[in-house]
Amino acid sequence: MSIPYRGVTSHSTYFLTAATFNKMHLLQSDRMAGLFCEILFRYRDADKLRLHAFVVMPNHVHLLLTVPEAQTLERTMQYLKGGFSYEAGKRFGAHGPIWQKSSVDRRVRDALECGRYLGYIHQNPVRAGIVGAAEDFAYSSMNQAFGLDELPQRLSLNL
Repeated sequence: MSIPYRGVTSHSTYFLTAATFNKMHLLQSDRMAGLFCEILFRYRDADKLRLHAFVVMPNHVHLLLTVPEAQTLERTMQYLKGGFSYEAGKRFGAHGPIWQKSSVDRRVRDALECGRYLGYIHQNPVRAGIVGAAEDFAYSSMNQAFGLDELPQRLSLNL
């Protein structure tokens, strides 16, 4: 089955969800969640994506990112999922599939929709009962230790 054509994906902002294989809690440990953050920022620093928000949950990740010029959404996700899988195998001896083959993506159309996605991402660990407040979760863009990219102006919530 081929991937449906979605048009040009560069210069677009997306809300993405990538789940672990069979929804196993592969990202539950500090070392695995920390590694995903490391990979995420490695590719962000290499200008492979612009990162606006994220959360690393035990069995999935949510991302709000913009695909840069000359990149595609599919390639961006290949960097993240493939880069993480490779490093997890090399560092920790992780074998077998880590990710579900596909991920869910939604193109962000306007500032209102962007605000809803930001809230969803940041409240995910609270809704799951992992922490009492979003800012207490270490593996999220609510953690002030992580530097993020500004949203495209059309999606900016500063109205």
